Amino acid sequence: MAPVGEMLLIAFVGLAGGIAVGSGMVAFLVVLDIIPRLAQITRSFSKIHAYEGAVVIGSLVFTWVDFSDWRMRLFPAGTALVGLFAGCFVGMLAAALTEIINVLPILAKRVGMGSYMILLLMAMIFGKVIGSLFEWLFY
Repeated sequence: MAPVGEMLLIAFVGLAGGIAVGSGMVAFLVVLDIIPRLAQITRSFSKIHAYEGAVVIGSLVFTWVDFSDWRMRLFPAGTALVGLFAGCFVGMLAAALTEIINVLPILAKRVGMGSYMILLLMAMIFGKVIGSLFEWLFY
């Protein structure tokens, strides 16, 4: 068994990582107005509180699922239904992000990297592709 100090350090690093990821998620949703933009695109602004509640409850439930190592056996149609809902979410998120994609050129110009915009985008694309391939093939 590991010493208490080492276990506390591991717990602290895990908690700090969780707070960093959670803060990034909240910043992504709040600063970029993703939920209001999704509601505007779908013309369902009256249901914005339900969308916000769904994001919070979904985050809590799937965090619990991740910690509990819970497994769900679905029949093929059930799996297709879950995939359909996940695809709808990703598609709507992509639609909202296309509205604010001008953030990257503005950011690159402000930090003095305007002339390196193509390299910046290629680094992001290749990083995503390589990370996804690594997770699918090795992890």
